[in-house]
Amino acid sequence: MTAALPDPTALGPRHRERSLRRMAGEVFDILVVGGGVTGTGAALDAASRGLSVALIEACDYAAGASSKSSKLIHGGLRYLEMLDFGLVREALRERRLLLTELAPHLVRPVPFLWPLTHRAWERPYVGAGLLLYDSLGGRRAVPRARHLSRGQALRLAPALRPDALIGAVQFYDAQEDDARMVACLARTAAGQGTALATNVRMDGLRTQGRRVTGVTAHDLLTGTDLTVGARHVVLATGAWTSLDTAAGDGTGPAGELRVRPSKGVHIVIPRSSILMDTGLLTRTEKSVLFVIPWGNHWLIGDTDTEWRHDPGRPVASRADIDYLLAKANQMLRRPLGDADIEGVFAGLRPLVAAPGAGDTTRLSREHTVSTVRPGLTAIAGGKYTTYRVMARDLIDAAAADLPGPVPPSRTATIPLVGAAGFAERMTGRQRLAAASGLPVGQVERLLGRYGSAVDDLLELVRTRPGLGQPVEGAGGYLAAEVVYACTHEGAVRLDDVLARRTRTAIEVRDRGLAAAPRAAALMAGELGWDEARTDLEVSRYRDTVTADLAAQAEPDDLRAYRAAAAAAHPVPFYG
Repeated sequence: MTAALPDPTALGPRHRERSLRRMAGEVFDILVVGGGVTGTGAALDAASRGLSVALIEACDYAAGASSKSSKLIHGGLRYLEMLDFGLVREALRERRLLLTELAPHLVRPVPFLWPLTHRAWERPYVGAGLLLYDSLGGRRAVPRARHLSRGQALRLAPALRPDALIGAVQFYDAQEDDARMVACLARTAAGQGTALATNVRMDGLRTQGRRVTGVTAHDLLTGTDLTVGARHVVLATGAWTSLDTAAGDGTGPAGELRVRPSKGVHIVIPRSSILMDTGLLTRTEKSVLFVIPWGNHWLIGDTDTEWRHDPGRPVASRADIDYLLAKANQMLRRPLGDADIEGVFAGLRPLVAAPGAGDTTRLSREHTVSTVRPGLTAIAGGKYTTYRVMARDLIDAAAADLPGPVPPSRTATIPLVGAAGFAERMTGRQRLAAASGLPVGQVERLLGRYGSAVDDLLELVRTRPGLGQPVEGAGGYLAAEVVYACTHEGAVRLDDVLARRTRTAIEVRDRGLAAAPRAAALMAGELGWDEARTDLEVSRYRDTVTADLAAQAEPDDLRAYRAAAAAAHPVPFYG
C-alpha cells in the first residue's frame, strides 16, 4: 500500500523546520511580516498568484487584534451614518463571499435586535438604513431585516426591560471565530507553497542602497539569528506599524501611515445570564453596543478609546468593564454584575489618521497601503471583514515593484481549508457521530470549527481514543483539539492553544488555569517538551492570567498597563 502523502497544509513542527530552511536559502518574491488576518491573507494572495512567499510572525497567528475582535463579519451599520457607503458595500460583498464560498464552515448568519426608543421618526429612519444595508449586500446571503412591535421584540428577548423600547427591527449579520479563521488562512497559504514560521522576530531591514532586500530576524524558539532575502517585503504588523518601523533607517517620514491604536474591550458572560433568542445592537453616546451570541456565552462590547501604551499589552481597566456593564444594564431587566463575567479581552484597532485628528470613534475604518521605499510596502487600518481586499491591495502594490507581470488576485475563488466538503459532512453528521463514538452535538460543534478537516480530528480520536475526552477545566474542548493545534495549526506555546486555537482563556471563569497542566502535557507529547519546559509554559500562563486580572481591577489605562506589565509576556518580543 502506498503511504499517504504529508498534508501540505499541516502547520506542525516539521513544516516550521522546512520553512526555516527555505528562509535561510531562498530569495522570495514576497516576504510578509505579520501573522494576523491581513498578513496571512496577503501570504495566501501572493502565493496563489504563483509568487514565492514567506511569512514570519513574532508571536502567534492572530496574537494581536485578529483574535480580539467582536467575532463578526459585518458591513458596519454605523458607517452608513458616516456616509461611508463604499466601505459598507465592500464589506457586505466580502460577507457574502465568506458565507457562501470561502468559509461556510467558519462563518454563519446571526440575528440582531435593534431596539427603537423614539416614536414617529426612528422606525422609518432605521428601517430605511437597514433596507439600504440589505440592498448594498447584493445577492442575498442572510435574511432581510423585519420590523417588530414591542410585544414581538420582548418575546424574542424577554431579558429586555419593557420600558427600554417601543418596538424593534431585527436584522442579520454574520459571525466567525476570528483566531480560527487566521489559522485556516495560514494553512491555506501553506497549501499554496508558502513558508511560514511564528516566533520569528524581525530585527531589522536588509538593504542595498535605498532598496530593501529582506530582513534580519531572530528565532525565539531556538535563539538563532537568520537573514531572509526577498525581492519585496510587506509589513502587515497592525498596531506595531510605525514610521520608525517602516523607515528602518531613521532618515525621516516613511510613506503616509499614521497609526493611532484604538482599544476595544469585550466581556464574556454565560448564555444563561441573558434570556434572549437574538443578539442585540443599541446606540451609545459615541458608538454602538453589541450583545453577541457566542456558543454558550454572550460577548458584550465594545469600547473605542485611544491606547497610548505598549501595543503588545492592551488590557482592560475597571473603567472599561464598568462602562460595558452599565450600557448593557440600561436595557436589561436583571442587571449584570462582576459575578456574571467569565472572561475579558482587549485588542487594538490599527486606525489611520493624520496628526491632530479627533477621537478614535470618528476615524475611518478604511485601510491605507503605503509604498515606503523601494522593496518595502506597509498597510494599516481596515477592518477584519475586508481582510481579503486589504491583502489584495497590499500585494497589488508590492507586485508593481517586482520584475515581470504578476497575475491578478485569485482569492475570491479559493476556499479556505475545511470549506470543501463541509456541507456534505454536516448532512452526514449522524454517521460521523456513530463512527467516532462522539455525541452528535459534539460532532456539530467540531464541524463548525474545522469543517471537512474534522476527518483528521476524528481519525486522531479513532487511533487514540483517550483524545475523545474533554480536557478538564477547558470548557468542553477535547484533548484531540489540543493535539491537532500542535500537529496542524502551528501552536507552539500553551497560550497559543488556550487563548486562540481554543477560546478557553475567555470562556472559562478561571481563564483556563485548571486546564493548563493537562493541556501543556498534551502539547509536550507532540512538541517534544521536557518536564522543565512544560512547567515553564504553565508557570508563564499562570503569571499572565494573574497579571491580567490585576490589571482589570485598576481604574484607568496607565495603572492597568503597569499591572499587566508585571508579568513577563510568554513571548520575549513583547517583554
